[in-house]
Amino acid sequence: MSRAQRPPRTVLEHLIQQRDRTYEELADEFSRYDVHAAISARHLGRLARGERSTAGTTPATRRALQAMFGLPADDLLRSWAPDPLPTEPVINGIEPLSVVSGSERSILTMAAERARRFTMFAAEGTTPDVIEQLYADVQRLATSYPQRPITELLGELAETQDALFTLIERRPMPNQARQLHFLAAVSSGLLAKASHDLAQPASAMTQARTAILCAKQADHNGLTAWLCGLQSLVAYWAGRYGEALRYADQGSAYADRTGGTTSVWLPLSAARAHAALGNGSEALAKIRHAEDAWNNVEPDEVDELGGICSFNHPRATYYAADALVSPAMVPYVSESDPDMPASYAVKAVEEFSDHNRPTWAFGDQAGAHTDLAIARVVSRELEGAREALLPVFELPPEKRINGVTQSVQRVQDSLIRVGLASDAPDLIDQIEDFTRLPLKALPH
Repeated sequence: MSRAQRPPRTVLEHLIQQRDRTYEELADEFSRYDVHAAISARHLGRLARGERSTAGTTPATRRALQAMFGLPADDLLRSWAPDPLPTEPVINGIEPLSVVSGSERSILTMAAERARRFTMFAAEGTTPDVIEQLYADVQRLATSYPQRPITELLGELAETQDALFTLIERRPMPNQARQLHFLAAVSSGLLAKASHDLAQPASAMTQARTAILCAKQADHNGLTAWLCGLQSLVAYWAGRYGEALRYADQGSAYADRTGGTTSVWLPLSAARAHAALGNGSEALAKIRHAEDAWNNVEPDEVDELGGICSFNHPRATYYAADALVSPAMVPYVSESDPDMPASYAVKAVEEFSDHNRPTWAFGDQAGAHTDLAIARVVSRELEGAREALLPVFELPPEKRINGVTQSVQRVQDSLIRVGLASDAPDLIDQIEDFTRLPLKALPH
């Protein structure tokens, strides 16, 4: 894949691709932007790919980067997400003469946030416009969450939750109170997931319990079921598999009263917990139950938010693969269908291969690849396992969320269990390098 075709990894790489210029061409022009600056094409390429930080660059280099691309160097090296910044067209091959600088953009962002808060809190009562704005904010956050680093969303998540709590404390009219409690439950659920991704399960459960309180005030079964699913997820990755199963079963009782996609998510969450507990037959039964449940799905108000609030077919395939590659499942699939774990993992990898799909999620994609690696380790296909892990090893630290790093660690556990660790010292080294700097280790 050429550089122009490859999805950009940083804002800098995105801007370079838009200009359709080579690293060599840009490096040659670098000193025009600051007489004291110089950069090699190789170093520029490493910066664009996110392989180097600005810590090792000179002040002149950072000034030249800002002058050339219109953003501070640290902003240029942030992970790129679709449409993170407005761009100006190139007309007749001429670059725009002016762009909004990073400092100006920050001022505009703060001004917009101040205007938003004024609209929310200046009125005597909560207006429909305020609720509509908050709904749009929560929906955008839910949609962005699976595809962008949590570090880019955490501040806005906390601000949105705070705004909703403040409006609820004003004791709004009953119909508005239900809407506000619904949105507060979702925002708290997103913060529960954020806490989990940062490896803080206690904070995650606190947020989830608050969210369920709000969901019950909103009298919404589908939302309560989704939040039970989040609790099950947090408990599962914390190694509390019995608790994960209990939350999944509790959520299923609420999901049965609605037709949302949680009716598929919860049985698959139970399948993973059963597999971890060694209940292979129960895990297989839950996978079959989830696959049958798709026939009766009717998207509800939670599904309409999209993103992390809706469970989709690619995620379902990944969850099933996650359960099937568990060591306890080997006796249950080896006789009936020994290729089942690998086939589910391959399908999940394929379904997450297109970054442009709205169902794409970097965490679930990484999990699918680690499941495929484990299935290949069990089959003693070391080269295949290495190949499966390559896209995971490319994830920058800000995307090494808790579930991803634990999934990668499980590949190493599988290598040791099968007795291949001594045959793959390089792969063990790569795994340990990857897990040494997870998202939770970064400053926030």
